Amino acid sequence: MKQNMQQGKAIPLLTAAGLFAAMITLMTAYIFHIPYGTNGGYIHFGDTFIYIAAVLLPRPYALAAAAIGGGLADMLTAPMWAPATIIIKMLITLPFTSHNGRMLSPRNVAAPFIAALISAAGYYLAEGILFGSFLSPIASLAGSAVQSGGSAVIFLAAAAALDRIHMKNRADQLLFLQ
Repeated sequence: MKQNMQQGKAIPLLTAAGLFAAMITLMTAYIFHIPYGTNGGYIHFGDTFIYIAAVLLPRPYALAAAAIGGGLADMLTAPMWAPATIIIKMLITLPFTSHNGRMLSPRNVAAPFIAALISAAGYYLAEGILFGSFLSPIASLAGSAVQSGGSAVIFLAAAAALDRIHMKNRADQLLFLQ
């Protein structure tokens, strides 16, 4: 009986994580996908959906959505980055919390900026390893800042709007978290 109740809770969460992974993939690989630099990097707003998933879903599901969505986007556009992206996208969910009744808790207001630092550091290291130089990736930091900053601004605006309609509470009820 207890196992059936746990399975009943897991199905909506897995479904939501899968939907977020799909939205992250599309927003990263195709919608507002702007290539920059010579390293295969690009500006996108997929991280906005990673941040929203991190606020709405329990951590393991948000980690999975971020890794799968970001990894698939890179497999479709720049496969050499996929291993690093899978790790980095999971890490950028960590500053967020889904334990508050509002999306814009004080922690979640600061989280996109912490995530931006994690992302920039992660891709700097990955580029240094991939290309054998830790000097040339410095040029990519500006693109990382623009991409992460844009995602942060869109997340903050979307979260403010979604808080007005109590989306966090609605999602918790829909996903059987309350």
